[in-house]
Amino acid sequence: MAAEAHLTGYNSSVMEKQIIASGFARVYGAQPGLPKATIVTVECDIVRGLHAFTIVGLPDKSVEEAKDRIAAAIKNTKPHTNSTEYESPKRSNKKIVLSLAPAALKKEGAVFDLPLALSFLLASEQARFDPSGRMFGGELALDGTLRPILGSLSIASAAKEGGFSDLYLPEENFEEASLVSGLRIHAVASLEHLLALLENGDHREIPRVRRVRRGMQDDAALDEIRGQEDAKRGLVIAASGGHNIALYGPPGTGKTLLARATAAILPDLSEEEMVEVTTIHSLAGTLAGGPMERPPFRSPHHTSSYASLIGGGSSLIRPGEVTLAHRGVLFADEFPEFHRDVINALREPLEDRVVSISRAKGSVTFPANFMLIAALNPCPCGFWGGARCKCLPYAIDKYRRKISGPVADRIDMWVHVGEMPPEQLTVNRKYRAGRETQTKASREAIAGARKRQRDRFKGTAIFTNADMKPKHIETLARLSDKAEAALIGAARQMKLSPRGYHRTIKLARTVADLAGSETIEPIHMLEALQYRAREF
Repeated sequence: MAAEAHLTGYNSSVMEKQIIASGFARVYGAQPGLPKATIVTVECDIVRGLHAFTIVGLPDKSVEEAKDRIAAAIKNTKPHTNSTEYESPKRSNKKIVLSLAPAALKKEGAVFDLPLALSFLLASEQARFDPSGRMFGGELALDGTLRPILGSLSIASAAKEGGFSDLYLPEENFEEASLVSGLRIHAVASLEHLLALLENGDHREIPRVRRVRRGMQDDAALDEIRGQEDAKRGLVIAASGGHNIALYGPPGTGKTLLARATAAILPDLSEEEMVEVTTIHSLAGTLAGGPMERPPFRSPHHTSSYASLIGGGSSLIRPGEVTLAHRGVLFADEFPEFHRDVINALREPLEDRVVSISRAKGSVTFPANFMLIAALNPCPCGFWGGARCKCLPYAIDKYRRKISGPVADRIDMWVHVGEMPPEQLTVNRKYRAGRETQTKASREAIAGARKRQRDRFKGTAIFTNADMKPKHIETLARLSDKAEAALIGAARQMKLSPRGYHRTIKLARTVADLAGSETIEPIHMLEALQYRAREF
């Protein structure tokens, strides 16, 4: 058999034609990863000799086990023509070598089942189709049907960048992969279905799935929280600019409820953010349903380990909670109760917006641009400063030292959530009428502030005010003379660090955005400064 194939470059759309000789075939798959998958060349060579069936190219256990899945799937697949049954590689009396290149890349997961099976069928001349410009991915069941895979969106992104025109994936992965435009995505039900599709030359583009906007999960909304207007204002500012915020006060005053209500007032993800966030959760296996249209809200327990929060793993390095919260919220309830090493591990992602994980087998860099909401009590009992507090001084000092200075300095806003008089907790018509539209008004104000930021940062890699670097502040966060004088005086009195100085400017820029002001005025600066002060 002589069939033409294209060798697709990893970063180029130019394809070089090659001739597949009898007994040899080449197709393409991809190893899912962040921020995108790595294209993998899947080759099969069949020669005369003692029977052997091997997979080479640094496969893990799941890839090694693909030999049995492939053999059973091919045996149980019925040819769509009147030809005889397909010959399984297990029954062949030849030496079969399946190669996954580049050989130095660790191959993990069942995503290579489909391209491995197709390369064997092509090399053994049991299938006839042109693999040019096509990429395949999917897990094979023993009866030949396809099961969904993790990381299909990262595969689609790599296929588009690599110059492929068609991508064949299991039906369950179609909606997710269809977020990538400029690529024909084909939903495949089984190996038999795919072979019929390929050999019949059906290249029609499958219509894109019409995404239905999912309702927001308003389990907790600002409308349902009585009082705490100062804390609500602080959360609106933090959500508008993506700033880190700490809510502190006695237990039972609504800190957790306020933090969870933030998920309802955040704006929807943009198209670019949606692809980015969906890719992460697809690879991590936390994607429920279709693409993620709302910002993620992650709330790890305070007993979470270092690896679960930051990411890690012995063989495959998995993203942690800071990456799963990318473009969303990481809520740390009972913040000082987290292990000190876990809290200190937040330093880098809070500053650099990425997290680098190094292991003996390699290193990866995951995105980690999230908004931190920390809820904490001022002392172990929570009633510090009042007659009810029974904590000894050394216990209070030990409790507060769990949050180191560098971590505290990276928190832009410290908001007190105090006790409320019983009158504010009473349900009455007058109070209900005043709070019914609070969530809606806050959501609209945040959306307006975010739009001003998008317009200001157009053409840059910045999404929110919190993403600005010191070099951006001079041109993108202009201060009036009086606002600058107020900041300098307060910085000297409050002993702000250079980091705190710049973070205050970014926070003031967000306050100004909410007010619709092009420049930062003294009133905006003074409000930002009050959030930098810690009362304990």
